[in-house]
Amino acid sequence: MTSTSTPPGLTRFNALDEHAASAALHEVCASTAWTRRLLAARPYAAPDGLYAASDAAMAELTEADLAEAMAGHPPIGRPEPGDPTSAREQSGMSGAGDGLRAEMLELNLAYQERFGHVFLICATGRSAEEMRDAVRERLGNPPQKEREIVRTELGKINRIRLTRLVEED
Repeated sequence: MTSTSTPPGLTRFNALDEHAASAALHEVCASTAWTRRLLAARPYAAPDGLYAASDAAMAELTEADLAEAMAGHPPIGRPEPGDPTSAREQSGMSGAGDGLRAEMLELNLAYQERFGHVFLICATGRSAEEMRDAVRERLGNPPQKEREIVRTELGKINRIRLTRLVEED
């Protein structure tokens, strides 16, 4: 592929009707506002344009939009049954022992009680211990700082998922 060609997945995405494109984007991010912004900017000439649109849309999400996006993510260590995306992204938890799994459950509950939403982290490539350490550390954050970390982590997750979307053959 040359730098001037459009990846097959991006070509397919650009050609989808609005309903199908919306569904594909919803699989990336559960925020309706984010999806609408990305749909409005189609077609994309290159992946970088799609990624830039995603970043810009993330920066504009309201608190309610962020809450909607986070609601689409299962807790770390408990991927949705039948959801290969969350299982793949949380694969670092697959080898965790019972003790670490129980600790993550407790930490997830403490985090949710403190901040009112699921602990969100870009889990791709992270070990169970790294995720545990991150939730421990982030429990001490003030709510506004944590909200910005969540926005950043969600942006990373969206980028990984968009990359898979545009690179599919």
